[in-house]
Amino acid sequence: MPNNVVAKSLCPYCGVGCGLEITADNRVRGDRDHPSSQGMLCVKGATILESIDKDRLLYPMVRESLSEPFRRASWDEALGRIASRLQQVRLSTGPDAICMYGSGQFTTEDYYVAQKLLKGCLGSNHFDGNSRLCMSSAVAGYVQSLGSDGPPACYDDLERTDCAFLIGTNTAECHPIVFNRLLRHRRQNPSMRLVVVDPRATITAQAADLHLPLQPGTDIDLLNGIAHLLVGWGQLDEDFIAHHTTGFAAFAETIRHYPPEVVARRCGITIEQLEACARLWAASKRVLSLWSMGINQSIEGTAKVRALINLHLLTGQIGHPGSGPFSLTGQPNAMGGREAGGLSHLLPGYRFIADPAHREAVEKAWKLPTGSIAPQPGRTVWEMILALEAREVEFFWIAATNPAVSLPDLDRTRRALARSPFTVYQDCYYPTETAQFAHILLPATQWSEKTGTMTNSERRVTLSPAFQQPVGEARDDWQIFAEVGRRLGLVEQFAFDTPASVFAEFAALTAGRPCEMTGISHERLRQNGPLQWPLSSGSPPSTASSRLYTDHRFATPDGRARFAAVHARGLAEPPDPDYPFILTNGRLYGHWHTQTRTGRIEKLRRLHPAPFIEIHPRDATQLDIHDGDWLEVRSRRGTARFAARITAAIAPGVLFVPMHWGSLWADEAEANALTHSEADPDSSQPELKACAVQLVKVAASAVAAAKICAAE
Repeated sequence: MPNNVVAKSLCPYCGVGCGLEITADNRVRGDRDHPSSQGMLCVKGATILESIDKDRLLYPMVRESLSEPFRRASWDEALGRIASRLQQVRLSTGPDAICMYGSGQFTTEDYYVAQKLLKGCLGSNHFDGNSRLCMSSAVAGYVQSLGSDGPPACYDDLERTDCAFLIGTNTAECHPIVFNRLLRHRRQNPSMRLVVVDPRATITAQAADLHLPLQPGTDIDLLNGIAHLLVGWGQLDEDFIAHHTTGFAAFAETIRHYPPEVVARRCGITIEQLEACARLWAASKRVLSLWSMGINQSIEGTAKVRALINLHLLTGQIGHPGSGPFSLTGQPNAMGGREAGGLSHLLPGYRFIADPAHREAVEKAWKLPTGSIAPQPGRTVWEMILALEAREVEFFWIAATNPAVSLPDLDRTRRALARSPFTVYQDCYYPTETAQFAHILLPATQWSEKTGTMTNSERRVTLSPAFQQPVGEARDDWQIFAEVGRRLGLVEQFAFDTPASVFAEFAALTAGRPCEMTGISHERLRQNGPLQWPLSSGSPPSTASSRLYTDHRFATPDGRARFAAVHARGLAEPPDPDYPFILTNGRLYGHWHTQTRTGRIEKLRRLHPAPFIEIHPRDATQLDIHDGDWLEVRSRRGTARFAARITAAIAPGVLFVPMHWGSLWADEAEANALTHSEADPDSSQPELKACAVQLVKVAASAVAAAKICAAE
């Protein structure tokens, strides 16, 4: 380690998983030795230290009801209240009344101890993570098509592909280091092609060789239309299909219904654009597809993922350098959460609650009696909201996330949160929008104050060591969960003394599983740097990248990948005469999720000082809207107000707003006040990316008056 570097760490923002170096003079720079980011950083990573001591929750606080103010409490009192209430609910009503909602901001150690406490020792499978809003459709698509979760590709493929196909991802703003690597590769290899599919002409789309500005909800039409052309042209890998896949006949029958003229009309593109895209796929030896929320956050998110994987199976573009389907994870440890069992249907080691053998293996490892883990998957986060409405939840624990801004249909969400009889909220910052619904607040350490691991989008595990003392009385999330377990009398199950011991127990549970990490430990990560799974015990650690399915043996019972015969369903809420616009939303380069961290960094606030709404010039002219005019956006669920930004970068009939602003950061500008809760039937991921809205022009005086009233 260089003399002036006090620690090598990991950026706690997106799923790229960039390596950081913290210098002796308290600066952050990119770690050139980190194989994923190669020394690069975006503005969020570069400014991360500026948020450490801003508006921190310093000590536990408690109150009896939401109408009372908080008062300071000791850890002993707060944890005693939590353990007592858990025991009371468990014995009187049962574990079905206990729920926890966690976060991709957790380390793997945090995730793992939470699973052991809730699903194992308390008998409640009602743990869900905010990855439900982010990556659950990708998980379901991988499992159904390839037999297991886990992206087959790696970041080295960014420099080996000859055609990058980006769909449902504004990579330049949301995963900027991935995009930088792609652009660098294209500069060095001018024949490489970049295709971007997006209703907006984003920064990503502006760099594309081919941009397809399709209508929201028509992704499957497009993907099936490409497949239709490839089959018609004979551009398919018949040997791969015959020996390594099943379901081709049903798939071929399905895509027969997607001829170019039908697809072009539905998608709002030309036949020439569609054919140009298909020709690029056909001509490329190494196609790498990348996607994120634009695919996942949909009522047909799993089907979209499978339709994209179909193209790779059709052309044998998987398991080879430079090719394959590659989901870009939204959060820094959404991958680690999946590995640790951090969704309501999962158990550690890519196991499923519904599988009796999987439950038995975990119960044995946790030294629990047979039957301790309930056989039914738990509630998803939206099902928790519905259960709160029905007064079926008596203990609700929220940690490291801000659902009062990030969940759909916010008015309904907040009414449900207000009905909880006992809510624990565990976070680094105060205030947040969710804190107002809590009865107990627990201060958690920041990423710089605790040691733990995270897994990025390419399955690479990085150790992030503590290099600062905790602020106030903050404790690590895993320590809080473990102490509650011990107070419930589960001393043997929670005898962890270090995060390394937590990881060692978790890694042992991955033995023989697709995500095997028995060859990874905190000590090995300190010595060798970030490591990719699968890595078994006894295997030499290597920083080289690995791909899955290089032998074309998939994780299905017969070793064959599955074609999916999926038809397009469209949007859950298409536009109509009363609500004629489709509203979509997304991130901005300088902000992160609900601004809990980035809203406290001055440079990032200046970079993106206020929310806005993008509208196409044609629509603006029809409604007599000018740049800067205030617009009230109305959906069937709520309203929000934004200043207009007129731009041809958005398709006609489509509007865009950023999703970062909650009530703490702007008045009446919350994207999720408008969105609905309809979700994918396989992944239970809500369709946060599209809802039907109407626009009403608001006089500037009315906006000013509303702001004065809010201030008073």
